[in-house]
Amino acid sequence: MAARGSGDPAGEATELARWALLATGGAAVALLTALGSGMLILLSGILGFAATAAGVWWFLAHRGPVRVFGGLLAVAAPLVTLGLYVAGGVWVNALVALGLWAVALSCARAALRRPEEERAALMRGASVPAPRRPVLIMNPKSGGGKVGRFGLVARAEALGARVILLDPSAPADVAGLARKAVAEGADLLGVAGGDGTQALVAEVAAEHDLPFLVVSAGTRNHFAMDLGLDRTDPSRCLDALRDGEELRIDLGDVAGRPFVNTVSFGVYADVVQRPEYRDDKAGTAIDVLPDLLQGGEGDRLDAIADSTSLTGQQALLVSNNPYATPDPFGAVAARRTRLDSGALGVIGIRVDGAAQAAELAVLGTQATGLNVLTARRVEVGGGPGAGAVISVAVDGEALTLPTPVVCTLRPLALRVLVPRDRPGSPVPPPPLDWRRLTRLAFPEQPVPGSGPWDTRTP
Repeated sequence: MAARGSGDPAGEATELARWALLATGGAAVALLTALGSGMLILLSGILGFAATAAGVWWFLAHRGPVRVFGGLLAVAAPLVTLGLYVAGGVWVNALVALGLWAVALSCARAALRRPEEERAALMRGASVPAPRRPVLIMNPKSGGGKVGRFGLVARAEALGARVILLDPSAPADVAGLARKAVAEGADLLGVAGGDGTQALVAEVAAEHDLPFLVVSAGTRNHFAMDLGLDRTDPSRCLDALRDGEELRIDLGDVAGRPFVNTVSFGVYADVVQRPEYRDDKAGTAIDVLPDLLQGGEGDRLDAIADSTSLTGQQALLVSNNPYATPDPFGAVAARRTRLDSGALGVIGIRVDGAAQAAELAVLGTQATGLNVLTARRVEVGGGPGAGAVISVAVDGEALTLPTPVVCTLRPLALRVLVPRDRPGSPVPPPPLDWRRLTRLAFPEQPVPGSGPWDTRTP
């Protein structure tokens, strides 16, 4: 077996795979020791997890006593499970099993990594000359005042850009300002603001085949994150004006309106429609969710993704390129490693009760209530009894659109100028394929005499 750092990737993968299988076996042994107490750990853990998921569902989908009971159950279930571990004297077994399982997952992920696929998963830019007449539109209110806090206006002007500063007290036609800048000779358009504003100016840049600059001055900056930009210091995005490279990416279209991240339908879109959402996002969601999840105010959605029908969905997310993992609860679910695949990502969720909520929480991507696919075209309409319009959230902005709502992509329509030096999006972990892991741990050896490599003499 090759030693770590020996320079033999195949040998290192074999070693890691064997350690993963060994740690998995050790975790199983820890669970099954102490005269069957391992079954107590296993069963109480599964029941506790399911009870917690059911409690969360009742808390979100109901009001009054049922909500109170759900909240208490969601808190009490893991505490009771822990108490059973301690009372049964098996908490040490549980900790050992969890520790070994963590080691197994870490080794398995490392063994299954494919560097060539990881390199292919990242977008690469092309060298381009610096723009001569860049124009940047900046929203001073965006991100809680990041434009002023990071001195973006002075920094941009020092790099030769003309800055159009929006007036927070009056609505602005951002797309109109961008088109006027193009008419006056701008050879680059950029935005320091939220993703919704980014999309409007990006469309103008795409129309005129001009490079587009993203400055991460919004609140969440999902678009900037997936481009690998620094979200902690938006001034670093301006480095692209003097030393940048260009990416060609896709631009989404929903009912004739551009989007760079996502179009959300159903539960999330209805929550965003509430006027109080901006000031109290969590409180508004908790207040509205019972009506939506129980089928009161929230309409079910029917959609067609290319030739695949999705019926009765409570929530539907259409993204400009698919996310790195289809698991909506995964750590990297909110990231896209590529924005140039030419495909929309589609995630549909249908949960009809506490049992399905627990199934979704336990099984994740394998749950029957979760639909994950990619498509070139997605058509969304309301379910039976729905009206002629539905609520839609486009890059977090609340809209109401007539049905059917059609989402498509314009492949490689947008030229994005990014700095050469940027943090970069993390590479998604490989899928946990235990069959492949076993084959890596115990590779088949060539049989002597069965091929041209056999050099033995008779």
